[in-house]
Amino acid sequence: MEMVLNTIAFAVFVISFLTACDLFYGVYRMKRLSSVEFMEDLSGPLVSVIVPACNEQEHIGRTIETLLQQSYRNLEIVAVNDRSTDATGTLLEELQKKHNRLTVLHLDHLPAGWMGKSHALQEGAFRAEGDYLLFTDGDVAMDPSTISRAVYHMMEKNRDHITLIFQNSTTGLLLNSFILEAGLGLLQLFRPWRAVDKNSRNFIGVGAFNLVRRSTYSAVGGHASIRMHPVDDIMLGKRIKRSGYSQECLLGIDLVKVPWYRNLADMTNGLMKNTMATVNYHLYLVVPLLIAMILFTVMPFWGMIYCDAPARYFFAGSVAIRIVLFGYGSLLINISSWWCVPAAIITPYISVFITVRAAWLNCRDRGIFWRGTYYPLRQLRQNESLLPWF
Repeated sequence: MEMVLNTIAFAVFVISFLTACDLFYGVYRMKRLSSVEFMEDLSGPLVSVIVPACNEQEHIGRTIETLLQQSYRNLEIVAVNDRSTDATGTLLEELQKKHNRLTVLHLDHLPAGWMGKSHALQEGAFRAEGDYLLFTDGDVAMDPSTISRAVYHMMEKNRDHITLIFQNSTTGLLLNSFILEAGLGLLQLFRPWRAVDKNSRNFIGVGAFNLVRRSTYSAVGGHASIRMHPVDDIMLGKRIKRSGYSQECLLGIDLVKVPWYRNLADMTNGLMKNTMATVNYHLYLVVPLLIAMILFTVMPFWGMIYCDAPARYFFAGSVAIRIVLFGYGSLLINISSWWCVPAAIITPYISVFITVRAAWLNCRDRGIFWRGTYYPLRQLRQNESLLPWF
């Protein structure tokens, strides 16, 4: 038993060390959008910003205002009010009366076989007239130079698609700690710094900022090609990259801010929809997923306390690596409180809880409920895999 524990501890430490080094080096290589020049030429291509909004009355006004204040002037905004039951539609109509660059599209039903957000984005793309399409969310705040810099970089490097890593703007110790947990996990899983390499299988997409050429969007089938996938942003990136188009992910942390979730309860509920998408809603894959999560995030802490040497030292090394990653993540996305770093010991239990609960709800309901609509597992399992190596 002791030899088995020593082997497990050593393997966990080595894999943790290698993936951490890969993350540090990868993020270091990523370009910051804030370092890109402005594009001030008024003859630049028309960019259509498509903003889906479902019950976004709290944020939609600020989002539209930051888009209207963009330094890039050849811009149209298509806001899609997707079956909102609050004042979102009314607020958008009032803004449309004041700004002729804003077009408001109201949707009152969801066709069968569609996820709501993908349908809203597809309808917005149909209405848009730009040569470039920027898909964003109804709660995003952008610096006035964001689109100008992004278009300039896209044209200079001849990219078909660029996306941005954003900064979370909500507060709360445990919430930000778990955002670090989820964010670091996504970085290590998708390795977005490799998306720019045409020979890699890595891809990425971020719902807060997906800027794509219209010709590319049409060629890959738009959102109609991923109409039933709950993780539409990343899957759009996968469709683009796997179709042979160029893609790049940049750091937009100092330019794009999003209240990713209002509180931990909202984030937990939100991830209930997406967690099982990682294993394509196949329940038999939940067990190996949980084993991997426990091995790399839960077991090292207890192992460094209760195991004997040398396993104790290997587990302690894995814990140290995790804490260093959290510290690096805090600096990267400008989290002011260092208390998020020791919370790295707590957040894995939230991840395990979400995974177990999501699996149980999927099994019980034979599908997922999202924004009042039921999606059966038999349809969700027909989606293309979310994972980079498939």
